[in-house]
Amino acid sequence: MEKIGKAPLYSIMNGIIYPSMFSPTCFREALYYKAQPNDTFIVTYPKCGTTWMQHILMYIFRKGEELNIGKTGNLDVSEFIKYCPFIDMYGFEGIQKMKKPGCIKTHLPYNHLSLSPEAKYIFVARNPKDCCVSFYHHAQNHPGFGYWDGKFNHFFELFMDGELEYNDYFDHLLSWYPHRNDSNVFYTTYEEMKKDIRGVVVSVSNFLGQEYSEAIEKDNSVLNNIILFSSYEYMQKHYCWPSLSGMKESNSETYSGVKYVAEFVTSLDLPSRVLAKSNVRKGVVGDWKNTLSCEQSQRLTEKFFEKTKDTDIKNWFSEAIL
Repeated sequence: MEKIGKAPLYSIMNGIIYPSMFSPTCFREALYYKAQPNDTFIVTYPKCGTTWMQHILMYIFRKGEELNIGKTGNLDVSEFIKYCPFIDMYGFEGIQKMKKPGCIKTHLPYNHLSLSPEAKYIFVARNPKDCCVSFYHHAQNHPGFGYWDGKFNHFFELFMDGELEYNDYFDHLLSWYPHRNDSNVFYTTYEEMKKDIRGVVVSVSNFLGQEYSEAIEKDNSVLNNIILFSSYEYMQKHYCWPSLSGMKESNSETYSGVKYVAEFVTSLDLPSRVLAKSNVRKGVVGDWKNTLSCEQSQRLTEKFFEKTKDTDIKNWFSEAIL
C-alpha cells in the first residue's frame, strides 16, 4: 500500500467533497434545490456514464434531431448545456435556462437531494475498477483539478478511502440501490449500455413517457439517430468543451458557474502544456486491466464484495471486475 500523496483540488460542503473550481454558491443551490414534478434527473457517481446518458436523453427529447454542429465540427455546447445542465456546477441558473423537456445532471447521493415522488430519476452505475481509472484520467486532464502531475497509485488510495469528490463510491452506490425499483427511478449500468444500447434507449424512452416511446416505435430512424448521435465515436468527434478563453467571454449565454471555473483555472499556476481535454476518453469496459496492479485489483475486488455482500449489485458487473 502506497502512502497517499497529492490530491486533486477539493472543497467540502455539508459533508460532500466537491471540486474547488465549482462556485460554492452554485453548489449550495444544488444541495437545496427542491425537485419539481416534471423534472428528470441523471444521477451518477462521477465517471459512470453521465455524459453518455446526457446525450441519450437529449436526443430522446429531440426525437433524434441532431444538435447544431458548428464550423469547427463541434456540437454547440451552449445548446447542450441548456438541455442537460449540471446543477452542481450551474446552480439555479442552469435550471432557469434549461430547455423543456430537458434533464438535470447531478452527482449527489440520494440522501443529499430534495426529491419529489413525481420527478423522474435515471441512475447509472459502473464497475468500480473502470470508474477509478476513468476518474483518475478525468482529474488529470482537467486543469481545474490541479492534478496534471498526479500519480495513479496515490489516486487509487484516495478512491479506496472515499476521499474524492462526492465521497466514497460504494456509499454513493448504496444510497441509490434501495430505490432502484421505485416507480420514478430507472436504473441501468454502464456495462449494460455497452452490451445493449438499443435496448437501453427503448427502455429509457418507455420510462420517460408515451410521447417518446411512440416516437421510436413509429419511425425507426428516430431510434437509429438517438443511438448514432449518442455513440462514443460521435461524441469523441463532436463533443468538445470551449477553450479557457471561450469560457471567460462575457455574454448573455455565459453562466456564472462557468465564469467561476474559468477564473479559478486562471488563478492556478498552469504549465503551458496543460490544456483541458475531452470529457469522452475511451468508453470501453475492462480498461482497468491496463492500469491497476494485481495487488490493487485484488484489494478493490475484496472491498467490492465486502460492501455489496447483502445486495445483488455483485451480479451487475461481476465479469467486468474480475
